[in-house]
Amino acid sequence: MGKHNVKLERSASVLRDILGLPYEPIAVKFFEDVASLDGFALPSRRRYCQVLMGDREGRKLFLTADNISCPAAAWALGFKAPPVKLSSGEMPARMGIFGSPAAARNTLSTMSRLEMGKYKIVACCPLADAPFEPDVVVLESAPEHLMWVALALVFETGCRLDFNTAILQATCVDVTISPFLNQKLNASLGCYGCREATNVAESECVLGFPIKDLDTIVSSLGKLNKKAIPRVRGKTVYNALLERELPEEVCRAGNQEDSYISRRARIART
Repeated sequence: MGKHNVKLERSASVLRDILGLPYEPIAVKFFEDVASLDGFALPSRRRYCQVLMGDREGRKLFLTADNISCPAAAWALGFKAPPVKLSSGEMPARMGIFGSPAAARNTLSTMSRLEMGKYKIVACCPLADAPFEPDVVVLESAPEHLMWVALALVFETGCRLDFNTAILQATCVDVTISPFLNQKLNASLGCYGCREATNVAESECVLGFPIKDLDTIVSSLGKLNKKAIPRVRGKTVYNALLERELPEEVCRAGNQEDSYISRRARIART
């Protein structure tokens, strides 16, 4: 294991400060051999999405085939073969996630997965505290925060981004394994599992990108923060609309003074 990485700490600080993240960016690392993970805890029976929940709140955790409790994530991470009830689609259909086992099987057949048995450990922690070079960085936050990260990636080059999701296995496949295998940023609206098993809010989504994109994203966020981000968050055009509508509303109102005060209060709240 390496020492504390000052560069990663600075990058995490930029992500937190510019975006206003309520939680820590998360570093994820896959190990092919059993490694010495000083300072990392091996929790008993934990889902991958629950490990990320702990990481974003400051904990350092890792999973192996012995302590992972979600069969779908264990399958995706190459830790364990799936039980027949899962691979047949019976379990997702019985849980009400899909209309039939066939529909579930069709979705499961599209999943990116790591080679079975190749990796022995997946270690996760706050990006700022990572003692290793991560494979993937994961963010769990408001869509507006994730929007700026995606735009930062293409700020200098421009292009369209394709987000690939099955609305199933959002944290383990969509924003961890997919970015790792494809070496491309990916985002997801979430899934049944992570929204039931963790404190991810209804107002939050998830995004992951390979570590090779971190410097580009951090650099471009700084540039976006000079003009675009503050202007958008200041609601410049929206507030101008309210200002234009204000005289018309005052004229229509029975009590002109109360209407004016009410509208100005609404503008201030935005």
